[in-house]
Amino acid sequence: MEEPMCLIENNPNEQLRVNQEALKILQSIQQPVVVVAIVGLYRTGKSYLMNKLAGKKKGFSLGATIQAETMGIWMWCLPHPENPDHTLVLLDTEGLGDVEKSNIENDAWIFALSILLSSTLVYNSMGIIDQFALEKLQYVTELTKRIKVKATATKTSEDGEEENSDDFLRFFPAFVWAVRDFTLQLKLNGCPISSDEYLENALRRKKGQPKKLDLAKKCIRQYFPSRKCFVFDRPAGSRDLSELDDLSEKMLSPNFVVQAHRFCQHIYESAQPKMIEGGHLVTGILLGHLVVTYVDTISSGSIPCIENAVVALAQIENTAAVHDAITYYEAEIEKHLKLPTETIEELLKVHAQYEKEAIKVFLARAFKDDDHDYQKELGERLQSKLSELCSRNEQASLDRCQAVLLELFQDLEENFGKGTYSVAGGYLKFLDHQKEKLEQYHLLPGKGIMASKALEEFLKSKEAAAQSILQADRTLTEKEKELEVERVRAEASAQEAKLHKQMKEEAIKMAQEKERSYKEHEAQLMAKMEEDRKKMQAEHEMVMNRKLEVIEQRGLQLQNIQ
Repeated sequence: MEEPMCLIENNPNEQLRVNQEALKILQSIQQPVVVVAIVGLYRTGKSYLMNKLAGKKKGFSLGATIQAETMGIWMWCLPHPENPDHTLVLLDTEGLGDVEKSNIENDAWIFALSILLSSTLVYNSMGIIDQFALEKLQYVTELTKRIKVKATATKTSEDGEEENSDDFLRFFPAFVWAVRDFTLQLKLNGCPISSDEYLENALRRKKGQPKKLDLAKKCIRQYFPSRKCFVFDRPAGSRDLSELDDLSEKMLSPNFVVQAHRFCQHIYESAQPKMIEGGHLVTGILLGHLVVTYVDTISSGSIPCIENAVVALAQIENTAAVHDAITYYEAEIEKHLKLPTETIEELLKVHAQYEKEAIKVFLARAFKDDDHDYQKELGERLQSKLSELCSRNEQASLDRCQAVLLELFQDLEENFGKGTYSVAGGYLKFLDHQKEKLEQYHLLPGKGIMASKALEEFLKSKEAAAQSILQADRTLTEKEKELEVERVRAEASAQEAKLHKQMKEEAIKMAQEKERSYKEHEAQLMAKMEEDRKKMQAEHEMVMNRKLEVIEQRGLQLQNIQ
């Protein structure tokens, strides 16, 4: 994208609405996306920081007045500076707490959407992290009223709080607090500390502090598994702030330039791609579906539910995964299989090779196919494709053989018309000519698997003419004619038995192919399930480790309070 575009519109006296043009651009992105959203009070320089991330002087609109500039959520999709296989999606949100807004309710929804859509959430504030700054982050204390992780009702603890912080840990983005115009020294009890330590100290419950004042801190500690803090000097003097986007880097505060570079490098190197349950990477297509699902839910008056959104997403994505797999299979078969094949084994070998690859294509995109319905659908469609392929192969072979036979026997047809064989000794002459043509037919390559069947049908169609020649030949006795009829019948019977055996062998091979196909699906599914199990285990271990950290922090805080 050359410039940002509004993704979610927040017009006065209207519900949130998705901009279809921006959605189309987002859903054209097939790469995994690293989604960085920024939230914070209005007029605190969020857009300028996002332009820095974009590597541009201008992009997201900056304002030089007391009025908020950004409305809704704006999107900028850019090539990832460090990872060419990913796309960086920047989401700049309208400022929270704008007194001129007609719909303050949407502030909370903008904040909730930023969390739901991002993989890294940047909270931008001015000055220092104190109680005032934490109070302005009130929306974090309302998340359980704005976001549901599971569709089923959650249990509540004795103090009435919902016990779903573990679920939030699994699904919430990494949290970065950007403190702008920071003027203090990073010291604690006279000792230098890092900006991360400054944040963690600010989030600790202070001795004698009422529980209510600790609520925002507690929510940040519990809901966000990864936390980071960056402090920034004022970028320029007061006179230059109104022209900030026009200032060259030389005119900015040297400290700010270093701090901004540090911040950007952290995002480029550490911000993870957006993922959903089970470690499934979110592409631009999927992110677009999430945007529509969440905004539609909010507009309907309901609370966005991550589980429901993932289920809806899985249905869309799994349907697309089946389509991708079938499309891949058809393209590769068309490219690598030339019909007709000489044997059924040749066809089955190519089918097996690209069926295996098609299953990989499906499993690479599919997720949450808990009952394996979509993989069963894929299996059925691939079997249908195989049956269709076999029919096409047989027809191609028949067409080829019929054309060859018509060409080879053209001389005999002309002799029939001329009466060449309607003379004494004509039958033996006819047999010699027919034998010569049959030898040529058998030697000709590329006839396919229906060569014998096509020949049998062709010879049957010529039986009446052959019999008339036989009966008209006066050099043969009646006994010789009877023996010849029996010989022809015996040959036809033997050929029919041969064809029956061939069909039986092919039926066995098709049954074996079906069994092989089932085992291939099963083997790849088991491998995928094991991979998903490991991802879920890692996710569970992350949650448990974070819970232990929270428990340890609570213990230390209780000691400090006592």
